[in-house]
Parts: sequence; structure tokens; C-alpha cells
Amino acid sequence: MLVPKITSSTLDPALQRALALLPAVLYTDAAQAVAASASSDAAIWADTDAAAAKELLNRGVAVAVHSGEVPADVDAARIAVRYSAAQGLEQAVERALGEGVARAGAVVLQLTRAQIEEGAQLARLVAAADARAAGESGAVRVLVELSGSWTEDLLARVGRAGASAVVEADQLALDAQGAGLALGAAVVAGSGLASDRADGLITTVVVDEQHVCLGVAYSNAASLGAALAAGEGVYWSRRRGLWHKGLTSGATQALLGLRVDCDADALCFRVRQHGAGFCHRGTRTCFGPAAGLARLAHTVAARRDSAPAGSYTARLFGDAPLLRAKLLEEATELADAREPADVAFEAADLLYFAMVKCAAHGVSLADVERSLDRKHLNVVRRPGNAKPEFVAGAEAEPRAEAAPEPELQTAPEPRAENPPVPRTSILNPGIRAALPGEQIRMRVYASDALTAAERDALLQRPIIDSAEIMRRVRPIVDAVRATGDAAVRELTRKFDGVSLDAVVLRAPFAVPALPERVRAAIDQAYANVHAFHSAQLAADTRVETMPGVVCSRFSRAIERVGLYVPGGSAVLPSSALMLGVPAQVAGCREIVLATPPRADGSVVPEVLYVAHKVGATAIVTAGGAQAIAAMAYGTQSVPKVDKICGPGNQYVTAAKMLAQNDTAAMVAIDMPAGPSEVLVVADASSNAAFVASDLLSQAEHGPDSQVVLLAAGLSDAQLAAIEAEVHAQASRLPRVDVVRQSIPKSFCLRVPSVAAAMAFSNAYAPEHLILHNARAAACVADVVNAGSVFVGPYSPESCGDYASGTNHTLPTYGFSRMYSGVNTATFVKHITAQELTPQGLANIADTVMTLAEVEELEAHRNAVAIRLRDLQ
Repeated sequence: MLVPKITSSTLDPALQRALALLPAVLYTDAAQAVAASASSDAAIWADTDAAAAKELLNRGVAVAVHSGEVPADVDAARIAVRYSAAQGLEQAVERALGEGVARAGAVVLQLTRAQIEEGAQLARLVAAADARAAGESGAVRVLVELSGSWTEDLLARVGRAGASAVVEADQLALDAQGAGLALGAAVVAGSGLASDRADGLITTVVVDEQHVCLGVAYSNAASLGAALAAGEGVYWSRRRGLWHKGLTSGATQALLGLRVDCDADALCFRVRQHGAGFCHRGTRTCFGPAAGLARLAHTVAARRDSAPAGSYTARLFGDAPLLRAKLLEEATELADAREPADVAFEAADLLYFAMVKCAAHGVSLADVERSLDRKHLNVVRRPGNAKPEFVAGAEAEPRAEAAPEPELQTAPEPRAENPPVPRTSILNPGIRAALPGEQIRMRVYASDALTAAERDALLQRPIIDSAEIMRRVRPIVDAVRATGDAAVRELTRKFDGVSLDAVVLRAPFAVPALPERVRAAIDQAYANVHAFHSAQLAADTRVETMPGVVCSRFSRAIERVGLYVPGGSAVLPSSALMLGVPAQVAGCREIVLATPPRADGSVVPEVLYVAHKVGATAIVTAGGAQAIAAMAYGTQSVPKVDKICGPGNQYVTAAKMLAQNDTAAMVAIDMPAGPSEVLVVADASSNAAFVASDLLSQAEHGPDSQVVLLAAGLSDAQLAAIEAEVHAQASRLPRVDVVRQSIPKSFCLRVPSVAAAMAFSNAYAPEHLILHNARAAACVADVVNAGSVFVGPYSPESCGDYASGTNHTLPTYGFSRMYSGVNTATFVKHITAQELTPQGLANIADTVMTLAEVEELEAHRNAVAIRLRDLQ
């Protein structure tokens, strides 16, 4: 197998990620090797000497040393001994046969091109190495280094001989156009891969993280290179050619590593499977359900996410003392079991509760297996005594004295200089939902008891795995871009369960009758929002900067805009108003609204009515990333737009970000988005019921809503009154199950004063800031970062959400530090103009020509000079 050798810390990150997927990587820098071993499943090797070898071995890194430097009393299977053939190939092979093959797990030969082409001596060494097993890794490996540049022919010669070529990373490239060997072709040649098929394709077994076989595919050099470059499951279809697994279905695969089988005629891809599964029939594998621990891990994870509130399963995940008691109970029963059947039964029970413990703390079976693998990296002898508390009272069985048994010890992890502070404001395993009957309350912190690092942790938002989300969204965007309406229909059927008759509705719309009260409410909200946003239209600017030089600025509406109105479980005409009204006021020529369809494929009537009022020209009856892609690139029926605005979940946001960063789309967006959030400032003058109602109005949005209360100088009794109101009001809400999850993840910070509260609020930069304190209006001057501010006890956030006139599409996740909420200016662009009279040009000419000369731009200087000559 090809072994890349990394000699530089400035290697292209994309190439380095691809190389880490190969079975083994060699580093010349020991620190880099240690860092890589902590995050890679590959066998990591490092060039070193005998003095440093033991430390590296104990940290999970295999070592390559020169002849005569083999350390004593170490795991020989993870030692490679290097031999130079500069004094003759036969002599080097004899030394390797007499020493390296006998004492190490690998030998490294430093050869020339001619010595590789000779072949016989290398084949002799490989045959001898194959005949001797070295630990669990099997035969002794033979690695070949070349003094010069590798070619595919040389790689193939080494691969066919059964050896591994060590290739410096800077000789490799991710594609055939790069400066170097194409990685896919180099791996095929260096591994000696040879197909027994007429079409030359290489059988590829695909397994998951637990090495459970998902199915079989085929590869060649092109697909292998694409898979390594993308870090995903990419294969070669016998019918379609290059096949990016899950590109249209969403069932993509993160590639974790690859292996070559012992006969070099098959590959094995280890992947993390996303979506429904590997099989085209929507199942995880092509061979039926998983079994054993892999099946248990999937079952436990599913039960964690779907257990009904109050059920025994939910109690296990939410009640730490109960789970601890069950673990101790099952461990005791296993310890007492004597019959083989009983031991197996009790061990299975203990494994179940152990997996529940893991799942409750976000630990996967792959994490457990990785830890187990690391325990094999260092074997030391220990007495093997139990802890005293477990010895006391135990029924000791008589046994003969024996020598201490080898005990597995985990190799130490690299230590960070500054250990990370627990992120108190994010969704972490230490925070659980409130169970029925428990008080629904926020966590409470005192600002004077926090360290600076802990205060910073409170400012953080939930960590979103943006790379993972982007991997899921990119195939959706690519599918819509490739097949247009067909992809939108298929993705809507898959994700929403709706078969669309038409992807787009065109104006004029058939607006169904609405209840008069609902219509009147929408009309009033429309009027208020329209009035406020009309007042935001800026007048043109005209300034004579010096005699005869007039500069002006004027605005023009963005011609084509796309407005995303979320749907799903909620009816959101307010979002249609908040996006549609400013676009209408700005004068956008084409307003395209996108919203998920109802189960029958129709649009929510209230949203349809708002679309009519704001003058929308089209409605895309689709949601999610597919709707964003359709508006960004255009389809057979969906008009392409110039800017996309509107809130959505993390997949909608990812699609907006992808489109904005793709120059082929030529589309802008309003802002990034995260979970909805509110920060409330309360002091002794606050009404506890009002404060609680504002906290809950945000908490009911979703389990990840961010809710913060800053208690400025509140007494224990005053804070307890707010907590009691939160619980009482929450218990009466239809969405109480959502609030039981979001409120315990939220927090209250006790601060000494309103001034301290405003300082924390500006650092937090909330989407909504509610001032429930005395002299609230005076505090507005202190607001530096916020999406929208609600001033005083009679200004609930709900009014801004629906009808006061301000916009509710606001920056979240701390982005109010640099973004504004949606407003009329969101839908316009500003253009500048200048007009100079002959006298004006004469007045400014010397300044312009001097600066042009400084910048050595002669054509710029000449454009002025030629006009001056004409004026003379």
C-alpha cells in the first residue's frame, strides 16, 4: 500500500485530509505524528531515534528508526528499521533479513530507481517477511523509499512485489491536473491493485464504523481519487460512471478510511453512513439488519430520541441516579453469575445499560471501540488489585497465587496547554429536559462567582457541526442545479411526503376566503409594517465637494428577490409580511416567495393572502435547501433571483451560505441564521408574570431556543417569583414539551446592576433584547449590539413579531454585532454618480494626476491630462 510521507507543516489541508484516509502515514515531525494519532484511524508512523521511541509508542505512534537503534522491551510490531542500499542492494537485504525481519514489524529500504527495477532482491525480502508473523498485524511489512521522484511504473513495481512505497506528500496531487502524481492512480499502482474483472473495476466492500458490511460497490483510479478528495463515498457505477453515493437521495457517506485486501484485488471503504442507508431500497445494509452491539447501539440511540415522556426509557436517559443503580445492579449480577448461560444473559443486560450510559452522554459505539483500540497500544505489568471499596464484603474465592497479569493501559492523550472550559450555554450531556412533575426552571449563575473563562462560556451559542451540515446540503443543491424541477419534486416527496402538481404558482393567485378576524389582523399588521418601512426610504444625496465637482448617491431596488417563509409544523404569515412588505416598498420588480406545501400540495391560505397583498409574482411550493437552490440557480419554472432573504433551519441557512459563496449562482443573502433567542433584563421593578411570559414566548419556538434572563440586583424572593411564574405559565402551554427542553438549557445570570446587565447584553449580542427595568427608555442609549429592542413592561416581543411595524427577521447567534435585521435597505442597492464641469476638472486635475503618478498608473493620469489639453 502507498504510504505518504509528510515532511512539512504547510501541506495543502485538503491533500492532508485525503492522505489521512489511507491505511498508514509517515511523519518526519514527531509532534505532528502525535497530533495525527489522536484524530486519525490510520496507522501513524514517525521518523525518530531510540531515545524518543518509547514515548512515541506510548502515545499511539509507531516509529521508524535506523539500524542499530532498535529500543529494547517495546512492541516490535510497531517498530520499523531503516536500511540504506547505498553500499549495495544485496548487502542491505542481508542486513534486513538478519536483523529487521527478526526484531521488528517492518523494514524500510532506501533504494534507487535501478534497484527497484532489478526486482529480485526486493521480492526475496518480501517473501521472507511474509513468512514471519509480527503481532496482530500479520507478516512483517516491507517499505521502500526512493532517492528521487516516483512514477506510476515504479509504484506498480513495488506494489506488485508486495511492498509499500513511501512517497513524499509533495509528489502527490488530488487530481490529474495537479503538479504531481494523481492520488487515486498512485494508490492503485502503489497497492499493486489488480482487478479480475473484464472491465478492470475493483470490487469495493463498504463497511460502517463497526465494520458491519453495508454493501458492495466498484472503484477505479478516477473514483478513488474523487473519494479521497471529497472525503466521501464516491464509486464507479457500471452503468453511470462516476457515482457520488447519495448525491440525490441525501444518503451520503463520510469516508473514514480505506484498506486493500491481502491479495490486492479488492478495496474496503469504512464510512459513516447518512440518511436512510446504503441500500437503494432505503435500508441501512444490502444484507439485512445489523446484529449484536452494532444493532444495540442503533436501537438505544433511536430510543433516546423518541422515548415518550415519562416512559421507563425516558427515565433511564433523564435520571442519572436510576441509571447508575441499574449499572451497579447488572454488574453485581454478572459478577455473581456462574453458569455459562447466566453469564451471557447478565453480560447482555450490562451491555445494554452501558450503551444507555454512553448514548446519554453523546458517546457512540465507535468512540468506545476507539478507546478500546488505544488500550492495546501500551501493555504494562500491574498487580491488578481491585479498589478497596469493591473488595470489602466481597465473597473471595480461593485461588492460587499467580504472577501479575498484563493489564491494558490507555496511551496518554496529548494534553492541551489550556484545558477547555465547559460550555455552559450549549446543549451538552449534563443538561436534560424537565420531566413531567418536575419544576421547569433555568440554570442560575452569579456573575461574581464566575471566572472570566466561565463568563465567556455563557456567551457562546450551541455548537453546530457546519461541515457535516454542508456535506448533507451540498448534494441537495447540486441535484437541483443539475435537474431543476425534477429534483425539487423528488426532494419534496422525500422530505415532506408531498407529491407536487406544480412547483410554482404564478400571480394572480386564487386566494381562499379567510375568517374576517384573521383577514383584519393581517391587514392591520400589513399597514403598520408598511408605514414603518416606507419611512425608511432614503432620499437621494447630492453634494458639491468643490466648485464644479458634484457627487450624488441614489438607490435602486434589487430587481429579483427570493423570500423564504418557513412552514412545516407552523403557519407563518408574519414571516411573509416581514419579508414581502419591505421588498414591495423598495420596488422590487420580481418577488418570488418560497414556502413548504401542506400535505395536499397547497399553500397555507394565510401565506397566500399575504403574497397577494405584497405583490409577489410567484410562489415556489417547496421548502428546505431545495427551495433555496431553486431560487439561487433557477429551474425550468422557478425564476432565478438576485438575493435571498428569510429565516429557516440549519439546512436552509447552509444552502443560503453555499449559494452565496458560489460565483456561478451570483446571489446574495440577508444574513446567517441560528436558533431564535431572547435576552431579558429585569430589576426589582419588574412584573414577574410579564418577565416569565416573555421568556416563554421565545422558549416555545424550539428545543434549541436561546433564552437568557439577566437579574439585575434581584433578591432571592424576587427571582423565585419569576421562576414560579415560568413553571406555572409553561405548564399551561400547548407546547409545554418543547419548553421542558429549552428552558433547562437556558440560564439566568444574577448581576449587581442594570449597567452590568447592559454590558453583558452587548457582549452576548441577542436577537431580541427586552428591557423590563426601571427607566428602560434611558437604557436604549446604552445598547450597542441587538437585533431589536423592546422597551418597558408593555412592549412584549410578540408585538414586534407580528404587528408593531418593526421587522422580526433579525440576526441571531451573536451576528447582531455586525448585521442589521431585514429592513427596506435590505432590498435596495445604492449607486453613486459624479459630474464635473470643465472648471471642476481643472480644479481637481492636479490632485488626480499626482496620485496617479504615485501609484504609477499612467493611463489614469493621461485620462485627465488629455482633457486639460483640450480645455487650453
